Amino acid sequence: MQSADNRLNKNSMVLALRRYSAAVNHMEHTVLLPTLLRDVPSDDISDGEVEEEASQDLYQNYLTLKAIKVTVESGLIPLDDRRSAKSRAATPSPSLTSGSPVEADQEALFHFHLSGLFSVLGHLTKKSQSLTEKYKEIIGVAY
Repeated sequence: MQSADNRLNKNSMVLALRRYSAAVNHMEHTVLLPTLLRDVPSDDISDGEVEEEASQDLYQNYLTLKAIKVTVESGLIPLDDRRSAKSRAATPSPSLTSGSPVEADQEALFHFHLSGLFSVLGHLTKKSQSLTEKYKEIIGVAY
């Protein structure tokens, strides 16, 4: 019998979310003393990243990756706020009225945002793996 991950397409959102969650879980289990990451510069900064992120140390990256994981796993809207969000969603907004560009090509817009989400999840997964390896270097664990 195949595992659930083997049955999923390698480009599925569920698998990307699982990979990210697994990488952050591994990071959380490996990094026993997150304060050791304070003032350690992040060395995986790419050209496209914002200057503010470039000034973050590994400790800030660690906290950010954990916070994103919690949001991914538990959702963005708390359960109590879902009723009010659903009632707001039932009321059409002026920008989404008939004939708008959003309504005209929703499939292309969905694909654009989904591609962006895959890209961000891949980047965050690599970042959590990099942070884990850097922590192992700091504490002197061979890998």
